[in-house]
Amino acid sequence: MTWVEAIVLGIVQGLTEFLPVSSSGHLRITSAIFFDRDAGASFTAVTQLGTEAAVLIYFAKDIWRITRTWLVGIRDRSVRASLDYRMGWYVIVGSIPIGLFGFLFKDQIRETARNLWVVATTLIVFAFVLAFAEYWGRQTRTLENFRMRDGVVMGFAQAMALIPGVSRSGGTLTAGLLLNLTREAAARYSFLLAIPAVVMSGIFSIGDVFEPAAPGTSVPSVAQMVVATVIAFAIGYAAIAWLLRYVAHHTLYVFVLYRVALGTLVLALLLTGTISAT
Repeated sequence: MTWVEAIVLGIVQGLTEFLPVSSSGHLRITSAIFFDRDAGASFTAVTQLGTEAAVLIYFAKDIWRITRTWLVGIRDRSVRASLDYRMGWYVIVGSIPIGLFGFLFKDQIRETARNLWVVATTLIVFAFVLAFAEYWGRQTRTLENFRMRDGVVMGFAQAMALIPGVSRSGGTLTAGLLLNLTREAAARYSFLLAIPAVVMSGIFSIGDVFEPAAPGTSVPSVAQMVVATVIAFAIGYAAIAWLLRYVAHHTLYVFVLYRVALGTLVLALLLTGTISAT
């Protein structure tokens, strides 16, 4: 991996991780178009540690309050009706699907699912699913109305993002809207839900990132990996604040149009032989 590649991919990760456009899909597409190779699923997972560090800092007070209340609630029944205690369980249970599917389909995620035909198709298909959710969802429920069923449904939606192009935030926002949550409520739970899965995935991928998963995969040095992750953290932190403000006052249709346009572009490049699918 070159330094330009590491820096560009770090920027892309930071810009796209929290938007409903698929950061893993963007890293795959950027690598193919500009560098004619794939940085690999492990590189994506490790750079996500940077963006999740941004989540941990941005939501530090909320995370500390939820964690403390959940621990107290294990032995004290009086706090179990509180939203913070329940949210602790919602995040734990909602994280199970992505952990299970990630473990069972690790090889397919690192290889087959990164085919650009798959990435482009999922970008377009799930754009229309997101558009339907934006149109259909009544957005009448806040986090105060959140229930375990919502956590499970959004957990399975997050698991679909193991396929590049689906988008973790896009999947959870879509599920949240279909459950009639407000965009802001769905986004906040989405941020919290990502922490266990993304952090564990990144940690377990550190050893793999320095070994090519397939011929043609670029391999970063330790320094390049650190720099890409730090860049992703800095840009990701700013992206969190922007997204929360944006979804509070705007629809998600701009992301739908962007996904369709990008997916169509990738399909055109594949059909003309400009880029390779693998």
